Amino acid sequence: MTKQTSSQDESVSSGRQPDTNNITSTPGWRPARPAPPRSRSPPPLDPSNYPNGEKSLSGISLRAFLLGTALGISTSITLYLVLISPHPLWRVPFFISSLALFHFLEYWVTAQYNTHYASISAYLLSSNGWAYNAAHSSAAAECLLSHTLGPRDGYTALTASVNGIKWQVILGIALMVCGQTIRTLAMKQAGTNFNHTVQVERQEGHTLVRHGVYAVLRHPSYFGFFWWGMGTQLVLGNVVCFVGYAAVLWNFFYNRIQREEKFLVCFFGDEYVEYKKRTWVGIPGIF
Repeated sequence: MTKQTSSQDESVSSGRQPDTNNITSTPGWRPARPAPPRSRSPPPLDPSNYPNGEKSLSGISLRAFLLGTALGISTSITLYLVLISPHPLWRVPFFISSLALFHFLEYWVTAQYNTHYASISAYLLSSNGWAYNAAHSSAAAECLLSHTLGPRDGYTALTASVNGIKWQVILGIALMVCGQTIRTLAMKQAGTNFNHTVQVERQEGHTLVRHGVYAVLRHPSYFGFFWWGMGTQLVLGNVVCFVGYAAVLWNFFYNRIQREEKFLVCFFGDEYVEYKKRTWVGIPGIF
């Protein structure tokens, strides 16, 4: 072993290549392993993704979990009250399930097609203010009270049957499905051009969307929500909230559309003026 080592040293010092046959034949010899590649450090996380941030991952996941739980429980109760133990109050859990689905889709579609704006506020659970939540609470309360304390021969009697579904229930469900579908399509087709708030400055890359549902409706998301809201009240069999929803939603969208279109004319000029002439809003009294 000593002689082999010294002969290798001499060959190196003399500039000759060492005898690799002697090296590989040496007992216990193993080739050196290459150094493992250095692992790259992960990119820094956006500060807004941390707890209490506007895009907090924990906040987003918690809301998704709660909405999914509400959807599952309310749908189960609805099916039980319709199929197993028929009762007219199936409308209340049905209403809750439709709300859970609506708010989930608001965030999911934003995250899928307009990722930059996928913040907690995209769920629209609290960003619409207390009046929004109060309106939905009032709708559920009116349905409960009218079916438990109201007269049986009033308007609520028209919607009390489960075995024979009344016309306004069918119409209400149709409006809800149509409204939700059009609103979701509008958000998808607008992509990065869609925003839950009125934009007062034209963002880079903002274009006028004129394909899909926008070829007919210039505010399809408003159209969808208005008729979805009207449909919920028909299904619930509400009288007071039906009138209240119609008045509040009409006033809200009238003012919002007037304000928004002023900025759109500033952004796109004659292009939007011509587009406005070819399309309609789809909400009665708003042109």
